[in-house]
Amino acid sequence: MKEKVFFKTFGCRTNIYDTELLKRYVKDYEITNDETKAQIVVVNSCTVTNGADSGIKSYINAMKKQGIKVILTGCGAVSKGKELLDQKQIFGVLGASNKDKINEFLSAKTSFYELGNLNFIDKDIVCEYENHTKAFVKIQEGCDFACSYCIIPSVRGKSRSVEEKDLLKQVEILAQNGYSEIVLTGTNIGSYGIKTGTTLGKLLQKMGRISGIKRVRLGSLEPAQIDESFLEILDEAWIEKHLHIALQHTSEKMLRIMRRRSHTDNDLKLFNYIASKGFALGTDFIVGHPGENEHIWNEALNHFKNFSLTHIHAFIFSPRSNTHSATMKEDLVSGDVAKERLNLLKDIVEKNNYEFRKKNKVPLEILVETQKDGVFEGYDQFFNKIKIKSNKDIAKEWLIINRYEIQEKYNLANLEV
Repeated sequence: MKEKVFFKTFGCRTNIYDTELLKRYVKDYEITNDETKAQIVVVNSCTVTNGADSGIKSYINAMKKQGIKVILTGCGAVSKGKELLDQKQIFGVLGASNKDKINEFLSAKTSFYELGNLNFIDKDIVCEYENHTKAFVKIQEGCDFACSYCIIPSVRGKSRSVEEKDLLKQVEILAQNGYSEIVLTGTNIGSYGIKTGTTLGKLLQKMGRISGIKRVRLGSLEPAQIDESFLEILDEAWIEKHLHIALQHTSEKMLRIMRRRSHTDNDLKLFNYIASKGFALGTDFIVGHPGENEHIWNEALNHFKNFSLTHIHAFIFSPRSNTHSATMKEDLVSGDVAKERLNLLKDIVEKNNYEFRKKNKVPLEILVETQKDGVFEGYDQFFNKIKIKSNKDIAKEWLIINRYEIQEKYNLANLEV
């Protein structure tokens, strides 16, 4: 009887992709979706914050207490793998470049530490996603930025891109397998092709022509990397009418403190142009970074109100070990003040989103993803949630919904009549 292995994924969409790729290489074990039945757990880890590290350590401790063998992979394998192995908290460390060797490492009789290298590009592709209505496609690895608060370039390596022909082949196979919505992911997808003479925009132009693809969604983009070839695709029907463009801040001085490559004036012009094309726009924003004194915050807030933002992933600065920001001691922001600033930004964007949905009351294109308490849920072309009451099973279906109510937090449709 085969031993059972469970995959626990923390973090971003790139890790979701990597977990599916890891599963492809498992030959001599049974993959289970029930961790209580597993003899081995592979933890695909995130290390973006100290809090992420703490969460993963807690999970590993819980597994160890149950006598389960734990193998660590993902970003945390680089930042915390040696420490956890020396403490005997885990059985082995498997670097991301060694994914294709996971089957043999699952069989290892002694502890191992095999980080591999940070120059790899995965040779194989994922063509099936269990329990997902959409498919993820990883187009690149790594990041060449050096933002002061971020550890990711040191654990993912420099930016490198998957070959265009391999990506187009993957999307063709996914379309043949019934996936009509794909999500492009990577560490820094806006850097796609920079070192090989192409661009993300040119890749998208070719992907959009593949038969069977109804919608292409994108992971987070950097404003400084959006070029003419990308702007050319904004009128295409298959591109999701929502872009997530990571500002991180709207004070010019703070952007320099954070060692960002973008500039507030340029960012605002870019956002205004994309919004004029009917797009919903999301962003990342860090509040409470060292140096965010009252003057800088007020400047940032005044600028922020000018951005046409409908979605936000805002969070309070948390010092990440081994980053420049963690060493900064001037103009530190208290937790209470940071939380107040965070909630203010969220409130602004929540109101913007409600107004956007009222102003853009158009037919909604929905891929139904889940069912909760007898109500179906999905996201429209603007990445806004909709809840749908239906007598029929509409899971995984594409729907065009013309009649719906605009509620404060989401849209609501009733198909029961």
